[in-house]
Amino acid sequence: MPLTDAVFVILLALSVCSVIGAGIFARHRERMSMIEKGLKGEDMKAYFERSARRWSPLSSLKWGIVLVGVGGAILLGLWLQEAYGVRGGVFPGLIAIFGGAALVLFYVITRNRVDQ
Repeated sequence: MPLTDAVFVILLALSVCSVIGAGIFARHRERMSMIEKGLKGEDMKAYFERSARRWSPLSSLKWGIVLVGVGGAILLGLWLQEAYGVRGGVFPGLIAIFGGAALVLFYVITRNRVDQ
């Protein structure tokens, strides 16, 4: 048993390192292609500043609706489990349905807004 734990830890560490390395390599490739196209340092700096994430109040609304939907799904699943003896396998389905419905509700609320 300890050997499988050690293998798991090693594989987890390698996975994390490979994801971080792939991100660094992709960023390097992007910057090198920008240099090859002849962009100057100021242009590159402006490009990366513009592409930085901006906070949007609609993002908070979206995640609030999704979390309420997921919480409702969990409560409904627990109630179905207690009242009707439904097995625990219903939780992933309920969470997917309620989370998806929450995203559709968010779309309906914000579809006419331009500043998403």
